[in-house]
Amino acid sequence: MSITKIKARQIFDSRGNPTVEVDVHTEKGRFRAAVPSGASTGVHEAVELRDGDKGAYLGKGVSKAVFNVNDIIAPALIDSKLSVTQQKEIDALLLELDGSTNKGKLGANAILGVSIAVAEAGAAESGLPLYAYLGKLAGHQGDKMTLPCPAFNVINGGSHAGNGLAFQEFMILPTGASSFTEAMKMGTETYHMLKKVIQAKYGLDATNVGDEGGFAPNVSGAEESLKLLSEAIQKAGYEGKIKIGLDVASSEFYKDGKYDLDFKNANSDPTKWITGEELGKMYADMIARYPIVSIEDPFDQDDWEAWSSFTQNTKVQIVGDDLTVTNPVRITTAIEKKACNGLLLKVNQIGTISESIQAAQLAQSDGWGVMVSHRSGETENTVIADLVVALGVGQIKTGAPARSERVAKYNMLLRIEEELGENAEYAGDRGLAAGTTPPALSKK
Repeated sequence: MSITKIKARQIFDSRGNPTVEVDVHTEKGRFRAAVPSGASTGVHEAVELRDGDKGAYLGKGVSKAVFNVNDIIAPALIDSKLSVTQQKEIDALLLELDGSTNKGKLGANAILGVSIAVAEAGAAESGLPLYAYLGKLAGHQGDKMTLPCPAFNVINGGSHAGNGLAFQEFMILPTGASSFTEAMKMGTETYHMLKKVIQAKYGLDATNVGDEGGFAPNVSGAEESLKLLSEAIQKAGYEGKIKIGLDVASSEFYKDGKYDLDFKNANSDPTKWITGEELGKMYADMIARYPIVSIEDPFDQDDWEAWSSFTQNTKVQIVGDDLTVTNPVRITTAIEKKACNGLLLKVNQIGTISESIQAAQLAQSDGWGVMVSHRSGETENTVIADLVVALGVGQIKTGAPARSERVAKYNMLLRIEEELGENAEYAGDRGLAAGTTPPALSKK
């Protein structure tokens, strides 16, 4: 069934910034998608088209992207007479219409809104739930599907928080749960216990939440944050069942070839900035003392040497985000350089559903783990919940178990698990890479 109408508009994300929403109409009805937006963005990401008019929305309006959907993409897609079930062909047409290498002409936000809405329409046309339809596009076979282990971002630092913490995210992963439902129980209980631990140490105002629902206490550094997490896990009764993950987002504090852990201080002392090797030793020490199973963006997005050296000598998952930006070209380079063993999959970094599936499969072909991810500026859209089940990669991060735009994804996963019934399998730690050992779920 072909598309009868496409309509885009400007709406707002969870940070109060404009973003793009797209409606695709077929004879079956209206199918809607909204696009997320990141705060710490990699320089190699697909272009999020903003208006740049400082007199409106501080330059963050998206009227150009909306125009591109309504006046360029919509007529071309409708004229093409392509069926909504032809996801690959539609995504290819979107790329052809843009014609640039980084989606800078039409905007990845314009393209992605259409791509997701088309997937929703394709699922309806096929009479399948979205996760099953995307699974079919990804080549999934059999009735059983894997529910992911969630990585809850519960302590915020970096560009997401006003404290002095350089590392951006401290996450808890309920790898010891027996189902996604139990993982949510473990995660929420530990989150509430962490709130009590932080309040007792730092006072009531230390438990205000950041963009992704995590707490941002005024801690002195990573060590203090890890101690807080360990105490909360232990007091919640989940020692050994909940592991820890970090998103360092180190490109945010990379200066002149070194890493400035005091980067939020305008008078930071350059003599205290450290090398990639020294930072790697710091990680190794933390891994030895805490149950850390995953570290994302431990080094700058172009510090390939530090990445390769560390990944070859670690026993945990090393995830590329700013390094790989969900881009097959960057992923291929990382595979060649043995720079990491995990991919952070963000649909808006690459810009279409088809390319997202391709990126995940490319990473899996080399035995990497794949973690499907939200962005810090989110909407109520839940496509990543369906996508992570479709891909069967066993890992998702979409914030703390707080704030509706985050919890919407977790709630969708609860519904999917319920719908699958006996055909639902919980990933636990089977989606995680460990040094040179591929994940148990790996398709390599």
